[in-house]
Amino acid sequence: MLNDAHIRELHAALIALKAQLEQGLAMSEVASKPVALDQTLQGRVSRGDALQQQEMAKAGRTLNQKRLAKISQALARIERDDYGYCKECDEPISLGRLTIMPEAELCITCREKEEHA
Repeated sequence: MLNDAHIRELHAALIALKAQLEQGLAMSEVASKPVALDQTLQGRVSRGDALQQQEMAKAGRTLNQKRLAKISQALARIERDDYGYCKECDEPISLGRLTIMPEAELCITCREKEEHA
């Protein structure tokens, strides 16, 4: 069960993660812009590398945007005094799990069930 000190520590971790992700998303916006088609500026292989890097940047942005949304939801749960409980079974989520992933919304048991479903 989480106490007030745990909640404060996890809240601070969520705020720090949110800031880190927002900064990363701002920086990655440039990397995910369309690649120029002018082959006089770069060769075909270089353009292929640039396209691959662009796709990887887009995929990373998508993952970070999803994590940012989960962090915002976790912060809202703290405000509602509903943080730290599994959204499936309503049992407490372990402190260890929340320390590693403070935005977790499922206990480990329900998360494993979801992965194997």
